[in-house]
Amino acid sequence: MAKAKNVFECMACGYESPKWAGKCPNCGAWNQMEEKLVHKETTGRGTFGKPEKQERQRSRKLDRVKKSHTPRTLTQSGELDRVLGGGIVDGSLILIGGDPGIGKSTILLQTALKLSEEHEVLYVSGEESLEQIKLRADRLLEASDNLNVYSETNLFHIHDEIKNTKPDFLIIDSIQTIFHPDVTSAPGSVSQVRECTQSLMNIAKSGNIATFIVGHVTKEGQIAGPRMLEHMVDTVLYFEGDQHHTYRILRAVKNRFGSTNEMGMFEMKNVGLTEVLNPSEIFLEERSKNVPGSAIVATMEGTRAMLVEVQALVTPTHFHNPRRMATGIDHNRLSLLMAVLEKSEGLLMQQHDAYIKVAGGGKLEEPAVDLSIIVSIASSFKGSAVRGDDCFIGEVGLTGEVRRVTKIDQRLMEAAKLGFRRAIIPASNMKGIEVPEGIEVIGARTLKDALKAAVK
Repeated sequence: MAKAKNVFECMACGYESPKWAGKCPNCGAWNQMEEKLVHKETTGRGTFGKPEKQERQRSRKLDRVKKSHTPRTLTQSGELDRVLGGGIVDGSLILIGGDPGIGKSTILLQTALKLSEEHEVLYVSGEESLEQIKLRADRLLEASDNLNVYSETNLFHIHDEIKNTKPDFLIIDSIQTIFHPDVTSAPGSVSQVRECTQSLMNIAKSGNIATFIVGHVTKEGQIAGPRMLEHMVDTVLYFEGDQHHTYRILRAVKNRFGSTNEMGMFEMKNVGLTEVLNPSEIFLEERSKNVPGSAIVATMEGTRAMLVEVQALVTPTHFHNPRRMATGIDHNRLSLLMAVLEKSEGLLMQQHDAYIKVAGGGKLEEPAVDLSIIVSIASSFKGSAVRGDDCFIGEVGLTGEVRRVTKIDQRLMEAAKLGFRRAIIPASNMKGIEVPEGIEVIGARTLKDALKAAVK
């Protein structure tokens, strides 16, 4: 009989200890150590999910390694293919997370229905019955009779079904509901999530099966389970949005087969998720022109150029400490840019509250949005509106200089396509650019130059 022992495992990070502790020595979390039974040896199904023994490989010189083309399969969804880096790579392990009800299961079921028209697909649900999956599939535009659906939580039974079906694509919804019978802890625990993911990774790599895994998120917005879960998989996608709005954003935060920080936008409708081909129109459709405190920035999300509105409201305060509130940008960044504006232009804001918002619920992190933030603040402070067909691109340094940004041609092309007539950009970006037809480009070396051209 297999010998067993008791250990204590941290439910927050997965750290194991032979003794109980109130505070985890690894991550510092309190009251997270739980006892579990560990078998030193297992027989029978204990080798589940392990790759078959292969001939031992030897090291080779790098110049002798042959390059091979990575085959990809298109999902028939341009936004999803963009985020994945051009399609699904055979044998890859993809983790998708998001808040409850955001649309994770919907987008994967739509993808499974499309792929099943030409490929063998197995959709495994540990949360819904087959009847519930059928009802959800009937609401979608896509329809396919070739999709294999399976409702199961036991990993051994799922493995047997994979052997029987031999799918090209596998979808697990969700990893927190699947349990490994050889692990004594409850489904969704750190050890269960880790062991189940490891087994699925071995299945994906050994069988060359592209696998999607749905992961629940914590209240902080991170994938529930050990942090190493994101390191094990090839791609990590986050589905963002508000349940009270119809638009959803799919972001790639890790991708071994493509660029990170890619973004795809969808709209939730009665028939499922539909692609939003031009997000810039969505972010700008309700903006008011010729209103003080509004500025448009051409920002980059991965390889895509987008135009977003930055709004500012500067009002006199009746308190000793003025308020600084930011939605969509970092609060510390706002304080820094306001200090640069005060020093460079002499606009004293110690007696004014400042509220900054990125319209449409977007988040701006790249340096090229600095100039638009400062222009919107100066416009609201002076009560003078900028032109409605102006856009602003540029990073602002601490001494008030406007610094070079990347991919300026793509930004200008997007601005010209949406009807903007002027673009104020860094002077250092003026050399060698291709100016699109119908737009005037103004180079600014300092913040004073940019504000002189933008705010009267």
